[in-house]
Amino acid sequence: MPEPASQPDPKRWTALAFIAIAQLMVVLDATIVNIALPSAQSDLGISDGNRQWVITAYALAFGGLLLFGGRIADLWGRKQTFITGLIGFAVASALGGAAVSQGMLLGARALQGAFGALLAPAALSLLSVMFTDGKERAKAFGIYGAIAGGGGAIGLILGGVLTEYLDWRWTFYVNIPFAVVAAAGALLVIREPAEARNRSSLDIPGVVLSTLGLVALVYGFTRAEEHGWSERGTIWMFIAAVALLAAFIAVEARTKAPLLPLRVLVDRNRGGVYLSLGLAIIAMFGLFLFLTYYLQIVQGYSPVKTGFAFLPMITGMIIGSTQIGTRLMTRVRPRLLMGPGFLVASAGMLMLTQLETDSSYAALILPAQLLLGLGMGTAFMPAMSLATHGVQPQDAGVASAMVNTSQQVGGAIGTALLNTIAASATTSYVASRAAAATTEPAQRLLRLESMVHGYTSAIWWAVGILLVAAAIAFISVNARVQSGGPAAAGGPTDGDGEPEQVPVMAH
Repeated sequence: MPEPASQPDPKRWTALAFIAIAQLMVVLDATIVNIALPSAQSDLGISDGNRQWVITAYALAFGGLLLFGGRIADLWGRKQTFITGLIGFAVASALGGAAVSQGMLLGARALQGAFGALLAPAALSLLSVMFTDGKERAKAFGIYGAIAGGGGAIGLILGGVLTEYLDWRWTFYVNIPFAVVAAAGALLVIREPAEARNRSSLDIPGVVLSTLGLVALVYGFTRAEEHGWSERGTIWMFIAAVALLAAFIAVEARTKAPLLPLRVLVDRNRGGVYLSLGLAIIAMFGLFLFLTYYLQIVQGYSPVKTGFAFLPMITGMIIGSTQIGTRLMTRVRPRLLMGPGFLVASAGMLMLTQLETDSSYAALILPAQLLLGLGMGTAFMPAMSLATHGVQPQDAGVASAMVNTSQQVGGAIGTALLNTIAASATTSYVASRAAAATTEPAQRLLRLESMVHGYTSAIWWAVGILLVAAAIAFISVNARVQSGGPAAAGGPTDGDGEPEQVPVMAH
């Protein structure tokens, strides 16, 4: 007589709270330091040429090590990897807050990125193996999706408050209570299903090639922003990235225990999710940057006021993710949430192409942010769930890592690409009108107008990128409704999105 399937973990909802705290810490850390950077630069004597490394060191370590972190979670155990990531992140944050030199700060940021690469895939894959009922999965991923989407904006608020009222060092120290609470909670309540562990060996060539390839790719885009797309070093970085990632795929196709099983990538639905999510992040990261500068430099907002000005976007994301997405995910196909979600977000982005030096926050920026948040929240939630839906439990960590990788690479591309477009448009605008600006007030107005022209030029590109993300979601994502049946619990789907009749491990 077969053994009955084990009951769902009774502490799974409490576990979700601690996973959410950890995810929030990692996501907000991508933006919280941005607002504190001028103060840190002044205190530690960091040159203008080196200040970007405070951001880049984190992005390179995080983006480069994500696939490795995801596979470590599969092999070593997600709970253990999650707790190790939290403790390491807390230690790295303490070092960053106590930094007395440029080198110490940059080293701390790289360490934060490395431990974040352990933590982030473990957090998402824990959800995928703990929540297997369709309706429960929808709620859990709704909460996770809201945090993943809104965490960057929350980081701007928190960064502004801490920098203005305390000290830039608190943008690091604030991570310590987050990490301690999440680690203590994880020790007490998280129980990972034993059968979800992957017992194969670690693919060392895959680790080396993927890490070097992703680092080269992220650094290539970062370098392009500073030195230009045609600069020799930038071109060599992209050539190296393509060569290393091509070699990585070739190795993965032949090895018995690959770091990234190609079956995770070639699934039509997951491929569509990774691509559309990466494109959406490109648009969003560029927007965070432009709006922050627009509100502070053009409108004269303080860091705190700037942070709070992003609240409508966070509110929209929470509503879109936890109310619209969660309620509809078990009733309609994922593409009918993702596609329209990206279209609503593009409508909000389209409104922001109308920005002028004296635009009204209430009449233009607030409604645009609400649309962006609602659209992104609605799209992110099914995307996060579908990214690990139908994956064998032993591959949940590396599938989760691919979600984070698409976000990290998307963020690096978005910042570099849209910044370059904005800078070029700004320069052209000034060159064509400089002769007419003969007085100091006229020159100041020209500077502000040229900045806004640069931002809106780049935002037009962001609108186009979101429309492409919507098209990919409509065309590529063809999974059926994620219900509580076997497919929702982790069973694979066939090419038409139909659940295959295969036995599913009890969780």
